[in-house]
Amino acid sequence: PTSQRCAGAAFVPVQYGLYSSFMGCFVYCFLGTAKDVTLGPTAIMSLLVSSYAFHQPVYAILLAFLAGCIQLAMGLLHLGFLLDFISCPVIKGFTSAASITISFSQIKNILGLQGIPRQFFLQVYETLRRIGETRAGDAVLGLACLAVLAGLQAMKSRLPRAACAEPLAARVSYLIVWTSATARNALVVLFAGLVAYSFQVMGSQPLTLTGSIPQGLPAFRLPRFSMAAPNGTVTFRSMVEDMGIGLAVVPLMGLLETVAIAKAFASQNDYRIDPNQELLAMGFANILGSFVSSYPITGSFGR
Repeated sequence: PTSQRCAGAAFVPVQYGLYSSFMGCFVYCFLGTAKDVTLGPTAIMSLLVSSYAFHQPVYAILLAFLAGCIQLAMGLLHLGFLLDFISCPVIKGFTSAASITISFSQIKNILGLQGIPRQFFLQVYETLRRIGETRAGDAVLGLACLAVLAGLQAMKSRLPRAACAEPLAARVSYLIVWTSATARNALVVLFAGLVAYSFQVMGSQPLTLTGSIPQGLPAFRLPRFSMAAPNGTVTFRSMVEDMGIGLAVVPLMGLLETVAIAKAFASQNDYRIDPNQELLAMGFANILGSFVSSYPITGSFGR
């Protein structure tokens, strides 16, 4: 579900979120220097992809390939020190703005609104203007899931630790509550899926469903370096020109996000990371990921 949500934020079909989820993990476990980091689609990177891929999977996959090549070249040239010149206020400002944008972009899905523009201010305007078109089923289920998630998280944070001297029933109850709170995301997804399936079986579906997703793994092949268009063929040079500054922003932000997370875990768990090696790992992960239809990936605290 996280990968599908990220694909939605990138404005590409949901299966591309799944395609982006597995290759990076295999590559990073051999080349990465942070034992606590895993790679995959993230909300911030998906927001960048939506800006530079123009809702086209071909652009998104090629962007992953080119970003990986740039990261790999930076690693070979030992340019990891460049991260020191990106200030914390810039990072925090971008992250905060991205969080607000991504959070608000999910409101239309909770309310079941269709055809909302992707530009932030237009999203706000259209969502408020069409609030009366809210689908009751989507809103009730979405808000119920949010309430359950928040409740289980609060329950876990306030749960006292069970002592060995306590009765068996108390320890079992603690284990059940702790397990439910820890696995809250999976439980909520399972519950929502069962609700949607129940309505589908009864022949009345008040919920907006994701729809069918292509089965199986994508073919392992080079990304496409051109794209068919109604008025001809978009050449590789035109695609690169369309991406523009994204070819610098995407690889740098991907590395920045990964290294920031890696440094946080490294200081907490007492080990060191190598930014240049992280560049190599990210580069290979994005290049090989593009061979399985992945868009640019990075690390995240949530993952």
